Amino acid sequence: MEKRIELESRNKSPGEITELILDNCRSTSIVGLTDEFVKLEILSMINVGLTTLKNFPKLPNLRKLELSDNRISSGLQNLTGSPKLTHLSLSGNKIKDLETLEPLEKLSNLKSLDLFNCEVTNVDDYKNKVFELIPSLRYLDGCDK
Repeated sequence: MEKRIELESRNKSPGEITELILDNCRSTSIVGLTDEFVKLEILSMINVGLTTLKNFPKLPNLRKLELSDNRISSGLQNLTGSPKLTHLSLSGNKIKDLETLEPLEKLSNLKSLDLFNCEVTNVDDYKNKVFELIPSLRYLDGCDK
């Protein structure tokens, strides 16, 4: 992951980068992504193999986060350092229950959440419960509230 970040940075300093696409770069944890990426607005880590969000940096300007097709089952509290987050995709992860999603209620700007292909979608009355849990949410799995 560190090499990929270096490659995607194209000789810019971390403080200058607004978008980072790290899809398919194979890593079970977050390495090389630091609090220095203060201007980062869009981060994509699709199909990386992440099992944890431990070490997820505080990204004060992050608005869109793509974490689809990983193996994340917990640790969403690590996203609370990104208060401007409006779009979060966790589709295709190992999220099994509503308790796992509870830290997301602290993200008061979160408008869109994608949990497609996660086990949590099998919970009775799943959509209503998620909308109740995260009051700011407008879209869940691409469907309007």
